[in-house]
Amino acid sequence: MRKVIIVDDEAAGRQLIKEYLEDFPDLVLLGEANNGVDAVKIINEFKPDLVFLDIQMPGITGFDVLTHLEELPQIIFSTAYDQYALKAFEVHAIDYLLKPYTKDRFKVAVEKSNKSIDTNKARPLAESLLLETAKSPERILVQSQNKLVTIALEDVVKIEAYGDYSKIIVDNKTYLSNYGISTLEEKLNNTIFIRVHRSSIINLNKVKELNKYTKSYDVTMLNGDVVRVSRGYMENIKKLMF
Repeated sequence: MRKVIIVDDEAAGRQLIKEYLEDFPDLVLLGEANNGVDAVKIINEFKPDLVFLDIQMPGITGFDVLTHLEELPQIIFSTAYDQYALKAFEVHAIDYLLKPYTKDRFKVAVEKSNKSIDTNKARPLAESLLLETAKSPERILVQSQNKLVTIALEDVVKIEAYGDYSKIIVDNKTYLSNYGISTLEEKLNNTIFIRVHRSSIINLNKVKELNKYTKSYDVTMLNGDVVRVSRGYMENIKKLMF
């Protein structure tokens, strides 16, 4: 049994999906919304497995909705506009239903969702949408086991390079970002997040103490982690000393 939410600003659009869902008893409708703001609230509250999502809606668009979700469910876009198809699949949407669509076409979309229940696939554009909402975003979207969650940047202790990706440490929890550490460095507030090593960025608000050695420093974070400051980034630390 899988939980479903319908989001469409037109009552007729929502009603059609509800009628088509009657052929799929394993899909249980939990609720619906007629605008993006309400969509964010209901999706974050009920944590559905699948969302039928319109794109052009009052308030915020379907793509904007994705940037405000705590977890990212499977998405099937349902819209009257075909110009968003490429962007939809870059977000790894399951399917793109172009209105008006038939019951058979709807069935194809649902069958695709059944075959794509593996949610370990990263959604790179979904993360980039969140990063691009502001020069220094307050929240970012990261991987947590088999789902994507948003975390507040103020809670981040440090960021570590992990090949082409990055590990984001919040207290003693570790999350995975689809972006490399240099890309994240460009997006983060550089008065708070300081690069101290080619493999490390620290949150100054999470620093407990700085230990000086002959030619280097170690930074002890509030969660107990110790981060080495490399010579190449020593000046970033010295600029903060008064």
